[in-house]
Amino acid sequence: MDATTLIGTESFGLDFNYSENQQMIADMIRRYGEEKIRPVVNHYDETQEFPIEIFRELGEMGLMGILVPEEYGGSGFGYEEYVTAIIEVAKFCGGIGLSLAAHNSLCTNHILKFGNEEQKQKYLPKLASAEHIGAWGLTEPNTGSDAGNMKTFAREEGDYFVINGAKNFITHGKSGHVAVVVCRTGEPRTRNNATAFIIERGTPGFKAGKKEDKLGMRASETAELIFEDCKIHKSQILGKVGEGFKQSLAVLDGGRVSIAALSIGIAKGAFEASLKYAQEREQFEKPIIDFQAIAFKLADMYTKIQASELLTFKAADMINRKLKVTSESAKAKLYASETAVWVSNEAVQIHGGYGYIKEFPVEKHYRDSKLCTIGEGTSEIQKLVIARGMIK
Repeated sequence: MDATTLIGTESFGLDFNYSENQQMIADMIRRYGEEKIRPVVNHYDETQEFPIEIFRELGEMGLMGILVPEEYGGSGFGYEEYVTAIIEVAKFCGGIGLSLAAHNSLCTNHILKFGNEEQKQKYLPKLASAEHIGAWGLTEPNTGSDAGNMKTFAREEGDYFVINGAKNFITHGKSGHVAVVVCRTGEPRTRNNATAFIIERGTPGFKAGKKEDKLGMRASETAELIFEDCKIHKSQILGKVGEGFKQSLAVLDGGRVSIAALSIGIAKGAFEASLKYAQEREQFEKPIIDFQAIAFKLADMYTKIQASELLTFKAADMINRKLKVTSESAKAKLYASETAVWVSNEAVQIHGGYGYIKEFPVEKHYRDSKLCTIGEGTSEIQKLVIARGMIK
């Protein structure tokens, strides 16, 4: 599929073609991906080693601070360029795409949106260059979507807050140098009961816990964050005390667009591999794409991917224009993530027995795709968000 043939609709202020910046980013990632990512994809998938050198190089390319203004060392691009970058990286490896998305849209973006000038000057340049890798902590062992009932508590003590508790399923939980962590500072389920803190690796009382052994996205590190009497100065608070949950919802609006983009990249990778295979694989003396059963599968895959892109780039355009995007990001994330799973499943089917073998890329796309329907809000949560938006 030629990425330049998609994307938007004029009624949303979009063009059907990649902009010059988007095309530049896509071409750069494709060259880099073929040279540096594709040859090592299976290695990182097997070992679950976090490919830190790849992220250093992505930082040199300007992709680790793609939304960060140039004054803080970033690329200063908008969400359409950002979505393009995630899609193109995820076509090669969903795990690397996931880490790129989490670093940019969660930790870095939270500081960019809600940090004061001193915090931005201190943290954003190192995050944008990938000198520092960012983590973001909201989810806990017993509170996933029910974040208002989080147990990790920050107790005020003079000029400090003392944090106790744990976060889990945290991208870069071990390798991250800086974490934005949302802790409860009030009574459970009350308004304004949570606060966001910037916490640096090496802070006494802050450590990584168990690294998870995952089905897919294995190049992206997922681990616990543990806090035992972790003392954080009030200068590390993002915004004001009590604003943490409200901030998190705003960050997740953009994060869901990231997961939609990640889903599209995985789906495109699976589709492109299947299209190539169907043109080369012969049965009964002709390519299998000549059989209607296979051609119709590919046609449905192609259509669903383009529909996912329309929803996703619409949401990205709305973010750029500073419009409320809660419902639109949920629609994009829901449709694109479910599409990624469906397309990857069809890709395995088209490949037949070879689709079940690690030598062929669709096996990995199939495993990677499932996380997209879970991370940053399950498909069921997206439907709740969309339904509430309809009622309003």
